[in-house]
Amino acid sequence: MEMRNATSDFILLGLFKHTRSHLFLFVLVLTISIASLIGNTFLILLIYRDHRLHTPMYILLSQLSLMDVMLVLTIVPKMASGFLAGKRSISLTGCGLQIFVSITLDGGESFLLTAMSYDRYVAVCHPLRYPTLMNWQRCLQMTMGSWFMGAADGLMQAVAILSFPFCSVREINHFFCEAPIVVRLACTDTSVFENAMYICCVLMLLVPFSLILTSYSLILAAVLHMRSIEARKKAFATCSSHLTVVGLFYGAAIFIYMRPKSYRSANHDKVMSAFYTIFTPVLNPLIYSLRNNEVKEALKRWLGKFAN
Repeated sequence: MEMRNATSDFILLGLFKHTRSHLFLFVLVLTISIASLIGNTFLILLIYRDHRLHTPMYILLSQLSLMDVMLVLTIVPKMASGFLAGKRSISLTGCGLQIFVSITLDGGESFLLTAMSYDRYVAVCHPLRYPTLMNWQRCLQMTMGSWFMGAADGLMQAVAILSFPFCSVREINHFFCEAPIVVRLACTDTSVFENAMYICCVLMLLVPFSLILTSYSLILAAVLHMRSIEARKKAFATCSSHLTVVGLFYGAAIFIYMRPKSYRSANHDKVMSAFYTIFTPVLNPLIYSLRNNEVKEALKRWLGKFAN
């Protein structure tokens, strides 16, 4: 097959067709994306402005919201311009940037959720040692480590994928350049890379997920030994929001990256990718604001200042 030259663009076929029903879905997705940007930005500002939320738990939460904002801004504007203006082409550089950012944020969020589970473990199981075990230096190390490990994985995969020669068929049946989809367009044997990418995804997902399960197993054991019912309720309340987010993130990620090829289809890939890039980011601020008393109190204080 004919190979493309280095300046050729890819064509994103997109998520929607130009039908009435798909137009409604597009407006719905765009509305959700805008709500996600507003909600996560608002949560970041709330944590920044309220000194009572200047704790490791909420600093890590602000980084989670920042990752969600970046993910939406990387994916949705290009998808919207492709649907509204018909600009479906994306340059090699733009495609590489989407691969790098999406993998960086996925990997970074995986490690960040692990750091948040450790924070909850220390708070519940070792409350007296919390200022020592989860100090600002430790919080900064966890935050920077999450960004660094995610970026390292994203850079390696983006460079490796874009080094492949691609065939004349440059249509990506997706709404953004997702790594597993782009690899399928290569005009060479990519089995070694795909196996390596699969192993990498397994390690990036299962190792942090195992640590999270370990943390919450220890938390559950500690909670069951508490005599006070109020203490149990408070411990469960502080952990339930994080567990909900963990379930949403890992459920979608495992379904996308760890399924065998024989069980994959373009439509399933697009639907699940839309779930974790568009729908999950809007749920995170809602989960943490509606189920967290400290965030609700901070919101009341902030709104009270405007009322006065």
